Amino acid sequence: MNDVQRDRIQRKLETLPDERIYQVLDYIEFLESRYAARSPVSAGIFQRFAEGVEDTMRAGRVSAVTIGETMNYLSKAMGVLSGAVAAGKSVANDVVTAATRPPAPGRPPGAASPTPPGTPFGTSEPPPQSTQTGETPL
Repeated sequence: MNDVQRDRIQRKLETLPDERIYQVLDYIEFLESRYAARSPVSAGIFQRFAEGVEDTMRAGRVSAVTIGETMNYLSKAMGVLSGAVAAGKSVANDVVTAATRPPAPGRPPGAASPTPPGTPFGTSEPPPQSTQTGETPL
């Protein structure tokens, strides 16, 4: 599908009420099952879950407005979960990188890096010095 077709279909869909959008979706899925030239792109786990919830609600004759609102909330939740998964992967990559990095020369494996005197644990900066008025700068 080219961009012009995609934009044209999108414009047409935006004019329809939710009930008709589901009819269009049903028709597209019917056409796909009959005439698809290639297999559809596999959806991610969160997307498959959301589609399953949506299909279950439709089968239960829930109103299109209620389904739409539910799917909006579910979409927001999926965004949060995707962010959490990405953060977890990043942390895991950092742990693997730190674990596979060779130790610095002259330091035995597993030894912590020295912290300069007067610095809080885990920071490399000394505590802020107070000013003449006795206030600590931010």
